[in-house]
Amino acid sequence: MTRGGRTKNRESGPERKCIATGEVRPKSELIRFVVGPDATLVPDLAGKLPGRGIWITASKTALETAMKKNIFHRAAKTQVSVSPTLVSDIEQQLARRVVDLISLSRKSGQAVSGYEKVKDVLFKETAEVLIQAEDGSSRGKSKLSTPHYGHYIGWLTADELGMAFGRQTVIHAALGAGGLTQRVVEEAQRLKGFRVRPTDAKTVAAAAGKEKRAR
Repeated sequence: MTRGGRTKNRESGPERKCIATGEVRPKSELIRFVVGPDATLVPDLAGKLPGRGIWITASKTALETAMKKNIFHRAAKTQVSVSPTLVSDIEQQLARRVVDLISLSRKSGQAVSGYEKVKDVLFKETAEVLIQAEDGSSRGKSKLSTPHYGHYIGWLTADELGMAFGRQTVIHAALGAGGLTQRVVEEAQRLKGFRVRPTDAKTVAAAAGKEKRAR
């Protein structure tokens, strides 16, 4: 980390310090905030808004801690207006970003949906990410395994996946390598911090861990 704790570049990319936990993490694992002209705290999910960035770990717990302990005020060195619905607002915005990226992947031929199509790309080992709706049947989802050295996303709803594929609902989907896949994975990981509680971590880990036993 550079002098003053601002940033440091490693293999995982530029890093920033979380104001809630004090931990230094890659920018892809954090959410950036800026203070607007009206002294309102503004989430900058794309990391492109002008102004001094305030960084926090992408998790519901970290954000709630920062709000409860007025950490944003101290980090900004001034009084800022923080929306009481900030946590839910960010969760919705992150979900929308993931859905939009999956939709773009579909349009470029990098994403498929439906049990049989997903099963086929997994069998052919051309899939890098397995995506399954959190509210889908556990029995049905257990029949598909995460790709070797791949990724599992299991915290989008069937309705959200449906929006990505232009359908009412979707339970099973998969992404191939390249294209926007890495961005989908990174954005989904940030969303995970708002949707997967620590007590649910073992369940998600078990689903992801199927990659070790798959084919």
